[in-house]
Amino acid sequence: MELYLDNGCDCIIGFGGGSSMDCAKAVGARIAKPKQSLAKMKGILKVHKKLPLLMAVPTTAGTGSETTLAAVITDAQTRHKYAINDFPLIPRYAVLDPKVTLSLPPFITATTGMDALTHAVEAYIGNSTTYGTRKDALLAVKLIFENIDTAYEDGSNVEARRNMLHASFYAGCAFTKSYVGYIHAIAHSLGGEYNVPHGLANAVILPMLLEAYGTKIHKKLSRLAVAAGIAEDETPCEEAAGRFIQAIKDMKKRFGIGDHIPEIQETDIPKLAHYADKEANPLYPVPVLMDASELEKFYHLLMEEPSEISEILETPTVSDGESKSENEGNVVEKGETEHDRAGN
Repeated sequence: MELYLDNGCDCIIGFGGGSSMDCAKAVGARIAKPKQSLAKMKGILKVHKKLPLLMAVPTTAGTGSETTLAAVITDAQTRHKYAINDFPLIPRYAVLDPKVTLSLPPFITATTGMDALTHAVEAYIGNSTTYGTRKDALLAVKLIFENIDTAYEDGSNVEARRNMLHASFYAGCAFTKSYVGYIHAIAHSLGGEYNVPHGLANAVILPMLLEAYGTKIHKKLSRLAVAAGIAEDETPCEEAAGRFIQAIKDMKKRFGIGDHIPEIQETDIPKLAHYADKEANPLYPVPVLMDASELEKFYHLLMEEPSEISEILETPTVSDGESKSENEGNVVEKGETEHDRAGN
C-alpha cells in the first residue's frame, strides 16, 4: 500500500499463485478504504468501494483467485485464516498465459490442480448452484481429468498447461458464486495454524469428506463422474459416485499425495474445528450440515494411520440436514459468460 501511494500508482497487478493475487486484492481494498483494517472487512460484502484497476496473472492452475470475489488473509498473531468476500475484489482482467506456468514443479502442479478440482466439486455438490455454475464446474472437472496427468508428467506441454489454467478459471467462476464447503474450511484452518499449503490440504481432505457426505451427494457425484469420463449416463448413481471418489484417491497416489497432515497437534483440534465451523456455518451451502464437535473427527482422522481410517469413517457423526444458508444473496450473474472471459 505504501509503495502504491508513494509512487503515484494507478493499477495493481497480482502476479503469481493465490497468495500473490489475494495480496493484490487486499492492497486494493486498503487503498479503497484506508481507514479500515483488513480484519474489519472479514466476511461478506464489507468492502463496498471500487478498487484501483486490478489485473491478475496466475502462475499456478489452481486457486482461481483471478476470477473470484475472495481474498484469504492469515492473521499473523492468531494464525487464523479468514476470507474477505466482496464483488469489487474480482479482478478486472485475468491473463491466462500457459507459458508462465511451465516451470511449475510436478508436485505443485498436482496439488494446485487438485485445488481447482476441489473448487469445482464443492461448488457442484453444494446447495446454492445455478445453471451457469454447474456448467462451469462440470467443464472444469472434465478438463482436469483430461490434462492434469499430462501437466504433471510433462510440464513443458503448453496445451495441457493452457487447459489446466482454463479449468482453474472455470472452477473459480463456479465457486465464487456457489461457494465451497467443509473441505475448504478444514484446509483453511490447517493452513493458518501450520502453514500447510492450501492445495495440498484440499487434496488430502477431498475424498475423505466426499465419503463422509454419503448418499446425499451420490447423484451429483455420478454426474461429475460422467464429466470426468469414468462413468456412463446409465451407470447407477452409487457405482458412479464410488468410481469418482476412487479416481480421486488414485490420482493422489499417482502424485505422491498422502492421507495425513502430520503437523496436526491433538491439543489444537478443538480450536481448529471451531475455526472451520465458524467459517463454514452459515456461509457455505454444504450438502450435509455438521457442527464443530462433528468436524473434530476429521482432524483426528487426518492424524491416523491408513488402517484406522475406515474404522473411524464407519462411526456416523454427520447429520443429514440442509445447510443453514441457501446463500441466495451470493448468486450473481455477470454480464458476459465465463467462457467468453476465458476465451478472451
